[in-house]
Amino acid sequence: MPDKKLLILNQKQIQQRIDRMAYQILEDNLEEKELIVAGIIDKGYIIAKRLKKVLETISDIKITLIKVEINKNISHLEASSDIDIKQVSNKVVILVDDVLNSGRTLAYGLGVFFDIPLKKLRTLVLIDRSHRNFPVSPDFTGLELATILKEHVDVVMDDPSTEDAVYLS
Repeated sequence: MPDKKLLILNQKQIQQRIDRMAYQILEDNLEEKELIVAGIIDKGYIIAKRLKKVLETISDIKITLIKVEINKNISHLEASSDIDIKQVSNKVVILVDDVLNSGRTLAYGLGVFFDIPLKKLRTLVLIDRSHRNFPVSPDFTGLELATILKEHVDVVMDDPSTEDAVYLS
């Protein structure tokens, strides 16, 4: 029996959500000269790249994109980034992920920046499922989705064989 997939967001709707969140970020940071957009590998980074592109078209703020890689399969923080994390010191950081479910990934992502003095740290997710085990909440959300624990949210992005979409299965 094939899995039933329900389309939640199509490619156009995903882009509309990213555009809206970019304007919210801009409103939250009007006085800033530079923003750090940190995408959690891998779909969070894809969203972060798209967010950077929109922010650069709607503002003159310098946007620095960084990759954050987190080992989610262990019970302590093990993470790395593609730049020296100390370079984000005294700047605004926007941490980006695709789906917020238990909050573990976002909590670990926040931990990357705990030892660095920042102006502010904000979080952004495309989909918020609200099944948190960790005390984290996104500052910017594309879509809040009421689901049951058995359901799975699948974000499909940058796959050459299909259009971007978000599915519930």
